[in-house]
Amino acid sequence: MPSPTHIVIFCGQDWWYHNRAHSDFQLMTRAAKHRKVLLVNSIGMRMPTPGKSPMPLRRLWRKLNSMLRKASQPLPETPDYTVMTPILFPFYGSAKARAFNSWFIRFQVARQARKLGIVDPHIIVTVPTAWDVAKKMRRSSLVYNRSDKHSAFSEVDNSLIVGLERELMAHSDAVLYCSHALMESEKEFTAERGLFMDHGVDTQHFAKRPPTGALTSLGHPRPIIGFFGGLEHYVVDFDLLERIAKERPHYSLVLIGDATLSMERFSPYPNVHLLGFQKYETIPVFGADFDISIMPYRDNEWTRWINPIKLKEYLLLGHEVVAAFFGEAPYYTDYIHLAHNHDEFLAHLDAVLAGKKAPGDRHALLAKASWDDRTLDLIATLDGIAAAKKGKPQPCAAS
Repeated sequence: MPSPTHIVIFCGQDWWYHNRAHSDFQLMTRAAKHRKVLLVNSIGMRMPTPGKSPMPLRRLWRKLNSMLRKASQPLPETPDYTVMTPILFPFYGSAKARAFNSWFIRFQVARQARKLGIVDPHIIVTVPTAWDVAKKMRRSSLVYNRSDKHSAFSEVDNSLIVGLERELMAHSDAVLYCSHALMESEKEFTAERGLFMDHGVDTQHFAKRPPTGALTSLGHPRPIIGFFGGLEHYVVDFDLLERIAKERPHYSLVLIGDATLSMERFSPYPNVHLLGFQKYETIPVFGADFDISIMPYRDNEWTRWINPIKLKEYLLLGHEVVAAFFGEAPYYTDYIHLAHNHDEFLAHLDAVLAGKKAPGDRHALLAKASWDDRTLDLIATLDGIAAAKKGKPQPCAAS
């Protein structure tokens, strides 16, 4: 029986400081129970700069700390899961600097893969700047996991990132989408190679449970309107959150997550409770104490293509969910209370607290939606691609 093909993934996140609930981590920690996995922490898309990037010094410091960790196996129960942060120089504005950077990262990744016994792997790319690295690596398959439209991110060099996205779409064996809207919009570049693979959910971790008292014991009175996730400046509608705080002073607004901007604007509101970053292990304990879960997204070019993982987590916990419009929302209208403006959002909050419920069958929706299900789907897709390509010439190993 032939030996299994292992996996190298160029991740869009950093294991050491991003939310462990992210799809890359959920899939790869499970894939490592079946294959060896080398996860390469995000190589970024821009150099954080004052005036353009929020908290640039913090972000630079985090990346430096991540690089100093070198390669390690962070999960003792999953020894085939290896995380590395290559040394990099993110000067994407210079072609020569980009060329050197990609060669240097490729050298480090290839050396680590050899140490692990990973030969001709399945390569998964989730961040477009990794294309410069991956394109010269030997592989059994190349899959672009198109979980976000990175060229819509306001801080990047749009023309550079668009070019890298197009090259990845053109040269990948398959492009995986978690957004139907984004997949449909890019059919001219991917054709039959575009495949939809929805996000999963950690069914045990977020299993429905009675209110835990984790928030009420901290002095947060009901009703509790709750959010957990990244409080990102380009995703979250902070104007909407301030309206909730101001116009519904009898609601406790609980925000759990790392913020990429100052939250001083909420200091005048005693009903706003900022819990900051919390470990993944504790999120369901806090979340179970919500009366309503919210998805307060901005309306912009980024959120029009997203499919938030937290939606299924909220639903599994048993919450009613009030959401601003996001890219995948049309596929969940029976399961959420969808608002197209701030007034509708506030009205939905009031209606849910008065007893209104979304009509969809959550059990049917979530029955085959675990991350374990998604991981097996992914591995089958990778192996199917490799089997179809056998005998075809592959890129030469990079020097």
